[in-house]
Amino acid sequence: MNRSFAQLGLFLALMTLVGGSVACHQASALAGELDVPTATVKQEDLQLKVLTTGALRTKESRVIAAPPIAGGTLQIIKLARFGAQVHKGDAVLEFDPSQQEYNLAQNRSDLLQAEQEIVKAKADAAVQTAEDQNALLKAKYKIRQAELEVSKNELVSRIDAQKNNLALEEAKRALAQLQQDIGSHSASNKAALAISEEKRHKALLAMNQAQENIKKMRITAPIDGLVVINGNRDASGGFFFTGMTLPDYHVGDQVNPGSPIAEVIDVSHLELYAQVGETDHAILKPGQVADIEVYALPNEKFAGKVETVGGATSHEFWDDNAKHKFDLSILFDKQDARLRPGFAARLSIRGDRVSKAVSIPGEAVFERGGKKIVYCKRGRGFEAQEVKVRALSEGRAILEGLQPGTTIALVNPEARASEKAKENGPGPQLGPSTK
Repeated sequence: MNRSFAQLGLFLALMTLVGGSVACHQASALAGELDVPTATVKQEDLQLKVLTTGALRTKESRVIAAPPIAGGTLQIIKLARFGAQVHKGDAVLEFDPSQQEYNLAQNRSDLLQAEQEIVKAKADAAVQTAEDQNALLKAKYKIRQAELEVSKNELVSRIDAQKNNLALEEAKRALAQLQQDIGSHSASNKAALAISEEKRHKALLAMNQAQENIKKMRITAPIDGLVVINGNRDASGGFFFTGMTLPDYHVGDQVNPGSPIAEVIDVSHLELYAQVGETDHAILKPGQVADIEVYALPNEKFAGKVETVGGATSHEFWDDNAKHKFDLSILFDKQDARLRPGFAARLSIRGDRVSKAVSIPGEAVFERGGKKIVYCKRGRGFEAQEVKVRALSEGRAILEGLQPGTTIALVNPEARASEKAKENGPGPQLGPSTK
C-alpha cells in the first residue's frame, strides 16, 4: 500500500516537471515568434536639438485703410502695386475727392452767406439802436414838457390842471413802454446776430472738415517697406467665411470708410515664427542658436537665435496635441534683402548639451494609464517599466529610470502578442510581467 502511494507521488512529480518544462519552452518560443525589434539603452553626451518649421513675418507693419469719412462709399483712383517698395511719405492710396471738393465749395458759400448775415444783423442793430435812442430822447422831452405844464396847475383851472396831470402820467407810461421795447429790441438783435454767427461757425467747421477730408483722400506710407494688398471684402457685401477667396482691391473699386485696403510691412526687421509642443518647449530658452533653411532659397544657410519662447502651461508634460502649442520667435543674425514675409523655413535649434544622458529611440516609449513606460527584456519575455522622460531630441528620448545596456522593445510586445494570437488562434500567452 505504501509502495503504491510512493509510486503514484513519483509519477505526479515527474508529470509536473515535464509540464513546467513544456510551458517554459512554449513561452520562450512565443517570445521568439513575436519577432519584437529591440534596441539597447545608451549613455552618452548628447546635444539637444529641436526640429520644426515656421514662417517669416515682419516685426513691424502698418495698415493702410480707407479714411473714416461719413457720407457713403469711396472710390479708389490710385493704389500702389502689390510688392512695391515704398518709403515713408510716398503715396500708397488715393480716393476720388470730388464729393469732398463739392462739400468744400458748398460750405465756403455758406460761410460767405453767414458772414453777410452777420454784417446785416449788425447794421440792422445799429439802425434800431439809433431809432430807439431818438425815441427815448423824445419821450424824455415829453415828460419834461408835461412836468412844466403841471408846475402851472396853481395858475390854471381845475380841469386844465387835471389834464396836465394826465398828460404827465401818459408821458411816463410811454417812456416806460419805450424802455421795455428798447430792451426787447436789444435782445432780438443779439439773438439774430448770434444765429448768424453760429451759421458762420458751423459753415467754417464744415469747410475745415471738408479740407481735412480732401487731405485724407491721399494716404502715404507711414514707414519704409513693401506694399501688400488685402482681399476686397467690400466686394462680397460684407459676407465672408473661412476659406473664401477674395479678389484684391484695385483702382476703381468702391470701398466703405475704414476698410483695410493694404498694409506696409517692414522687411528690414524680419523674424521667424514657429510653434513647438510642450516636450520641445521644455528644453528651449532665449539665446539658443538656430540653424535656418528657407525653402525659397534652397542653397542658402541662415543663422539666428531664439528671441522669445511661449509661457508655461498647465497641461500634461507629454501632451503634444496641436491645441497645446507654444509660440516661438527667432531673430536672424543678419538680415537679407531676398527674404520676404510668408517664406516658409525649416529650423534646427541647438539646446543644451547633456552629459551622460540615458537615451532610447523615441518610438520605444509608450503610454499606459497616463504613465510613460518602456518594455524591458527580462529573460524570455518583456517587462513593462515606468520611466520619466526628460526631453526629446532628434528622435531620441532622454529619460530617467533605466540602466544603460538594458534591452528594450521598439514595438509594444503586448499588442504584437494580441496580433499573433488573432493570426494563430488560441495559444499560450505572453509570460508574466512586473508592472
